[in-house]
Amino acid sequence: MDTTGAYGGGKAGGAFDPQQFIQRPPVIVRAVCWLFSVIVMGCISAKGWRTGEDGKEHCVYNDDTNACNYGVGISVIAFIASVGFIAGEYLFEQMSSVKTRKHYVLADMGFSAFWAFLYFVGFCYLSNAWGKTDNPPMGTANNMQGAIAFCFFSIFAWVACAFFAFQRFRVGADAAFAPAYEVEGAVGSPGAFPAYPSAPDPQPAYSDPPFSQTHASGNIDYTAPTY
Repeated sequence: MDTTGAYGGGKAGGAFDPQQFIQRPPVIVRAVCWLFSVIVMGCISAKGWRTGEDGKEHCVYNDDTNACNYGVGISVIAFIASVGFIAGEYLFEQMSSVKTRKHYVLADMGFSAFWAFLYFVGFCYLSNAWGKTDNPPMGTANNMQGAIAFCFFSIFAWVACAFFAFQRFRVGADAAFAPAYEVEGAVGSPGAFPAYPSAPDPQPAYSDPPFSQTHASGNIDYTAPTY
């Protein structure tokens, strides 16, 4: 039985299967995004700050406070967004409105693509700042390099989320613009319209027209009048 609904989701009101839900590729990739955001945020928060001679805290990335704040900021938002989109994947099956599903898919695609770009900027920013760092505090190198590495991995994770959302949008767009006969079913497939029964083709009987009798010579036989 076909259980596919609008925009690649299940039909609204269907039974929820937890095992099937956690095995979906979009849910798995969202969980990976969530994990990577936790790692980046944890690495920078744990070892990304040091106390300077002036008693103030300075970012290990070349004393650039903006570098640490940027890495933590995009990771915190990515953490919240990943949880929100995982919840959205569950609610997606309960959305009975095609327009609501379309808006969700567009928001998913746009946000994921934008956050992949922000992580790309973060990767370049942190890599450049780390390359200019002189004598980083002992024991901070692994955390700082780990944050850079997982910023790089997050780029591909968020691109994958945008790709899955684009696939859903394309499926929904194709269904919206499909001709009615393709939606109902092709000829010969289950659900197609039955063939119209052909009517018999009777052969009409024609009688010879009057005055059509001819002799062998081709002349018409006339009867002589009597006076």
